Amino acid sequence: MKLLEPIAINRMTVPNRVLVPAMVTRLSGEDGFVNQGIIDRYVRYAKGHVGLIVVEAMAIHGSKSGPLLRISGDEFIPGHRDLVNAVHDAGPSKIVPQIIHFMKVARSGWRQTIDQLEPAEIDAIIDQFAAAAARAREAGYDGVELHSAHAYTLSSFLSRHNKRRDEYDGRTLEGRLRMFGKVYARVRKTVGDDFPVGVRFLAEEAIKDGYGLPDSQRIALRMAQLGVDYISLSVGGKFEDAVRREGQPLYPYTGYSGDRCMPGDWYPPLPHAHLAAGIKAYVNSKGFTVPIVSAGKISDPAEAEQLLVEGKADMIGMARQLLSDPDWVRKVAEGRPEKIIRCIYCNVCKQLDENFKLVTCFLWPKGTTQAPAEDLSGAAPQWPAGGAGLAARAEGGTLHLSWSKPAGEPTVFDVYRAEDGGAATVVEAVKTPKFADRTVLGGVVYTYYVVAYDKSGRHSVPSNAVRVEMPIPRFDDKTEPNSREPSHA
Repeated sequence: MKLLEPIAINRMTVPNRVLVPAMVTRLSGEDGFVNQGIIDRYVRYAKGHVGLIVVEAMAIHGSKSGPLLRISGDEFIPGHRDLVNAVHDAGPSKIVPQIIHFMKVARSGWRQTIDQLEPAEIDAIIDQFAAAAARAREAGYDGVELHSAHAYTLSSFLSRHNKRRDEYDGRTLEGRLRMFGKVYARVRKTVGDDFPVGVRFLAEEAIKDGYGLPDSQRIALRMAQLGVDYISLSVGGKFEDAVRREGQPLYPYTGYSGDRCMPGDWYPPLPHAHLAAGIKAYVNSKGFTVPIVSAGKISDPAEAEQLLVEGKADMIGMARQLLSDPDWVRKVAEGRPEKIIRCIYCNVCKQLDENFKLVTCFLWPKGTTQAPAEDLSGAAPQWPAGGAGLAARAEGGTLHLSWSKPAGEPTVFDVYRAEDGGAATVVEAVKTPKFADRTVLGGVVYTYYVVAYDKSGRHSVPSNAVRVEMPIPRFDDKTEPNSREPSHA
């Protein structure tokens, strides 16, 4: 299975093709130091056999931004060394920090933009990236990732919204690339040729007048020309379309570009896979083989494997899916993909980050701050002697499901749905034995069943199935459409 094959990135050999992208945890204190909660979060990924762990964005400068990790001074090195050692002790996973510079944002809604920077300030940012990369190497990290995505400084230089008119001129692609080129050159000179330096940037800005695939292909090519060791791709997450809230600083994931960055359950699987494939094909056609990381609602092992086999990506990035189940890789390797706790893309984690709260997963047991460990020694949830008793009731445009609670303490119920006899997929996960499906359509036959699982990920057998044929509403008068009683399979 290509997913489980190692991949060489400079001197670093990653044990498999799965990467957890940088994802804010809010576990750090205001002081920015590594603490036990941070260590526990990343060790959990290592125990799940994630190939490459990218630690959440950490600041290279002193600007305040709430509970955010920092690598802006030598005093932070011991904590990072403890984190690296703990991850390495837990297994063969590799670990790199994502280092970030961001501009100032005020509660009034004002934000600093790159055209307000003086040349000396730009030079200082370049120095800060190099110094942070040197600290990462000293702490024992296996490499470093430059954050050139979303709403932050390096990404703003790459953007078509770059309003500078000097050597970083936003009207030309070369001008927009110049800041990244300077940062990379300084970082490479500082850490040496044998230390992996990766980058994350946007395959598409997803804002009005922002760049799309043609630009991102050429940006990736320049990065390959410079010698970047891997390219991790994202989409959107910009300030330009962020929703303003009175008395709150702008949060760059509240607009359409934020939806595109972390596509919710209403988006189809793999919404960004074509962008990574297009970038990889273009860069490869120019003679470069830098590994390309595809990300965005990739959670099914078969779909992830297909992207690799078809040459549409070299590695697979999963943030929310690995948050919900850090054991994803291990379960795939052990031939137990059916035991994976599937992310439902409810974006509760995103909402927690937006409100500066500790980032957890809705699918974890209530009150926990880390994903629970899988326990195979106990019994899986068992339906009552009479079965789950899954029943359905159609009312207007909503289908109401209800069922019995199993013995034991289930954490979550996965609701499976199939259309017109097709394959069943999880449409929702709930913590109470009921669900209202408001996405049904008249004229379609739906089949449902439910699977319960506990905090250790032990799954019940599927419940009984229920089959529902939804009527097509009448539009010739004001009569309410009749509800048809569902038939049970």
